[in-house]
Amino acid sequence: MAARMKDPLEAEAAELIDGLAAMPFGDLVRMMRRLAPEAVRGFREAWRWQAFRGQFEPAGDWRIWLLMAGRGFGKTRAGAEWVLARARECPGASIALVGGNLGEIERVMVKGPSGILAVAGFDERPAWRPKDRTLVFPSGAQAFAFSAERPESLRGPEHHFAWCDELAKWSRADATWDNLMLGLRAGERPRALVTTTPRPVPLLRRIRAMEGFEESTGRTSDNVALAAAAVAALLETYGGTRLGRQELDGELIEDVEGALWTRELIERSRVGDSHFQRGGASTFAAAGESDCPLGGARGDSHFQRGGASTFAAAGESDCPLGGARGDSHFLRGGASTLSAAGESDCPFRRVVVAVDPPASAEGDACGIVACGLGKDGIGYVLGDHTVRGLSPEGWAKAVAAAAERHGADKVVVEANQGGEMVESVLRGADVALPVKSVHARYGKSKRAEPVATWFERGKAKFVGAFPELEDELAGLTIGGGYEGPGRSPDRADAMVWAMTELLGGKERAMPRVTRL
Repeated sequence: MAARMKDPLEAEAAELIDGLAAMPFGDLVRMMRRLAPEAVRGFREAWRWQAFRGQFEPAGDWRIWLLMAGRGFGKTRAGAEWVLARARECPGASIALVGGNLGEIERVMVKGPSGILAVAGFDERPAWRPKDRTLVFPSGAQAFAFSAERPESLRGPEHHFAWCDELAKWSRADATWDNLMLGLRAGERPRALVTTTPRPVPLLRRIRAMEGFEESTGRTSDNVALAAAAVAALLETYGGTRLGRQELDGELIEDVEGALWTRELIERSRVGDSHFQRGGASTFAAAGESDCPLGGARGDSHFQRGGASTFAAAGESDCPLGGARGDSHFLRGGASTLSAAGESDCPFRRVVVAVDPPASAEGDACGIVACGLGKDGIGYVLGDHTVRGLSPEGWAKAVAAAAERHGADKVVVEANQGGEMVESVLRGADVALPVKSVHARYGKSKRAEPVATWFERGKAKFVGAFPELEDELAGLTIGGGYEGPGRSPDRADAMVWAMTELLGGKERAMPRVTRL
């Protein structure tokens, strides 16, 4: 059956709605008061008023539309509205509703708060026949429920359209999709909409490589209808982590084959807010996060110890990261961050800021990463302060600011781009700390390999989340390759230099076996 052409009256109505949306609010209210109640209801229910970027159907002659977004973005609502539009414009159409199982289809796609029955207009509400698992629309179109647990149920039926929900978690994904596609052949323009939260499953890679494919993305925070406090709490807990980037930001995060840092390794090496929590008062005596000497770590609870402030006159044994520098180094606005703790109570044995300078202001970024060596012998990534597009004076000031913020005792800078020039620039930016120039003998991926083994062995960790740095690390591969974002892993290289400075000497001092 051929889908009918859009009614000119529908196009005129859509144009009218767009015009009304541009009216001054007062004029719009006065006009609405003159409308009949039925007209006002239909006006309010118009999807055009409520949809936002990512929920609108793409233009063009596409066959598969993938709407991949974070939780709460509005994927289900977009899918339900799309099905209603297809039933409206194509009387007698056959529509497949495919979900993880029949229960989820009925509970979410059909009867859910954003499902088809809930969002249907007063004059187009379909009838749900649970025994037949079928929706019957006033236009004569019908939608049939199919479970991904039974791919063979899709063998035989033909469909004009299909809505596939949460495809990334289907149990028998490939067989279900193949049977659906083989039957998606009715009418002049058969199409399928896939709404899903991203997961790195093979079927998603297949779909994204198909011809006639369009993709829309979105984040949880894009949905203004969600409670702001709830979104803020989710971002505070999961923001920047792999789980948050996948489930909230709607990113499809995959491992590169042969990666030195797999995503699982990165997550396993992350120190969360409560990792060192032992109840009681805040380590930093209720100071704001900006007062924390970690300068960018995710919350002071990482270093909490029971009862009183870890650094409030605590002995060295109560500090998780050892000490070398006095408490005055972390002064903020006149009050000591470490509550008058002695020099031995400083949280780090050492802190360094490493720099991977750009070849030019218009070229790569200037990688600037701070790392600390704890009393426990573990190296911690504390901050990523990488900058891009700045003059040498500009990025040198960024280095100085990072060193001041983290209380660094040394700046390590790769000197391959001109060691004396780099050191001179840093001196001009009032970097009063010792500056150590290092020369690269191998490529960035090659010299990252021993650092990756420290993370594997638990000798190095991330204090918090650093998405851009982590993406570069995940792109470094065994054998010297790089398949991450950008042309060069400048952030990753700076981190490698910092960790090598803190842990490399110790590793080099270990005994080795020589074959004779």
